[in-house]
Amino acid sequence: MIATAEALASITSRLTEAGIEEPRREARLLLAAAQGVNAAGLLLLDEVDRARFEPLVARRAAREPLAYILGRKEFWGLNFTVSPATLIPRPDTETLVEAVLALGTAPARVLDLGTGTGCLLLAVLSEFPAAFGVGVDISPEAAALAAGNAQALGLAGRAAFCVGDWAAALDGTFDLVLSNPPYIPGADIPHLMPEVAGFEPSSALDGGADGLAAYRKILADLPRLLAENGAAVLELGVGQAPDVAVLAERAGFTTTTRADLGGVERAIILTRCK
Repeated sequence: MIATAEALASITSRLTEAGIEEPRREARLLLAAAQGVNAAGLLLLDEVDRARFEPLVARRAAREPLAYILGRKEFWGLNFTVSPATLIPRPDTETLVEAVLALGTAPARVLDLGTGTGCLLLAVLSEFPAAFGVGVDISPEAAALAAGNAQALGLAGRAAFCVGDWAAALDGTFDLVLSNPPYIPGADIPHLMPEVAGFEPSSALDGGADGLAAYRKILADLPRLLAENGAAVLELGVGQAPDVAVLAERAGFTTTTRADLGGVERAIILTRCK
C-alpha cells in the first residue's frame, strides 16, 4: 500500500514524463478506476494499492488512450463503452448532432454509416423519441459494441446494428443519413499523435490517398438511400469541406457546413437539389 497523495504525485510525474497533456487529471482518473471508486471517492482513501494502479499507469505512459484503459467515454452527455475495435468518440463529432437539431425537422428513420460505438446514432435517437435508427459497420466487434451501448442507454428498442460494407446491403430510404467516415490520408496516419496512430483502428482512420475514398462510396449510394426531403450530415476533416462539397454537388446535392468550437468546418449537410 502507498499513501494516496504520494501515489498521485508519482503517477502525475510519470505521465508528465510520457508527454501526457493533463497528467494530474488523468492520474486521478486512473487511480480512482484502479481502486473501483469515482473521483470523489478517491478523496476518502488514505492509502491505495500499488499493484492495482501500476498496470493502468504503465499502459497510459505507453500512450494507450485513456478511454481504452477506462473502457468508457462520454459523448453528448451519454456514457459509451469503448474498445480498440472502434474510434473513441470526440467532442468535435457533437457538431454533427448540433447540425441535425438545427435542421428543425424530426426524422423517423435514421441511418449511421460506419457507426463505431454507435455514439452518433444513439445521440440523435436520444433527441428524437419517435425515431428508429440503423447503424452499419464493417467490423463485427464494433457493431456488437454499438448494440451493447444501445442496450445500456435504453435505446435498443429503437436501434438495430448490422455488419456491412457501407450501404451495399441496405434497401429503403432514410430521412437522415449520418456518417463519421475515415478521412485521414493514409500517408498521414503514422504522423498522428501516438494515441491515435498506435492504438485506434486504422480502418476507421484511413481515407485513402486523398482522404476522400469513403465520401465517394457514401455519395455513390446516397441518392437511393435518402428520402426526398431528407438530409445527410457527414463529418469532415480539416480543410476538406470544399472537396467534399464538389463531390456532393456532382452527385446531385446542395451543401452547407457547420463549424465546430475550434472554427473548423466539421459537418457538411447535404440535401437534394430542387
